[in-house]
Amino acid sequence: MTTLEHPVRAAADPRGPGRPRAVGHDGRIVDAAIELLERGEEITVRRVVELSGVSRAAIYRRWPSMTDLVAAALDQGREPYDIPLEGDLLENVLAAFTSSTQTTGATYPEGRFRLRLRLAMTDRKLAQAYWRSHVARRRAGLVALLRAGIDRGELRDDLDLDACIDLMTGVFYYQFVVRGVSFEDPDAMARCADAIRVAWRGMSTS
Repeated sequence: MTTLEHPVRAAADPRGPGRPRAVGHDGRIVDAAIELLERGEEITVRRVVELSGVSRAAIYRRWPSMTDLVAAALDQGREPYDIPLEGDLLENVLAAFTSSTQTTGATYPEGRFRLRLRLAMTDRKLAQAYWRSHVARRRAGLVALLRAGIDRGELRDDLDLDACIDLMTGVFYYQFVVRGVSFEDPDAMARCADAIRVAWRGMSTS
């Protein structure tokens, strides 16, 4: 079972302002963390150094703790939602959310997604780090779309955008975690689409 080494805070960066990082270090460090995750090994600085060939100092400069590094590794392959702001906004949301490549990412294996859920449910600090560095950033496209709907007068102007996003995205996690289905399951995607339509009606001005 994968476990995390106690977080280690970074020392002050000795490089000084403006000094560039070594090319390729970030990728090697993340790749090493992914390899350890997929093996089910403990994620430690020592093991990451061994697999990546990158120094401890270089790791500490990039990630303030091993928890943050693991969050980055678990997100590798995910991309922000690409949701157009022109045309029918509801249809744009449905197209983005019910596409398997958007839901998990074209290069994001389902096994990594399941691992992320399992680790996040057993490690609150990891869940919070993942939220801060990855999930919150990915929601920006949906925030922009909801604001566009408000500006058009199609959506209510008193909406709590965070609550709306939690509502629309939460149904996908329910399918995956509670029902135990795959995002490739057409019935599951149909349920998610119907749930988004229900939420949209509640947010709509008409």
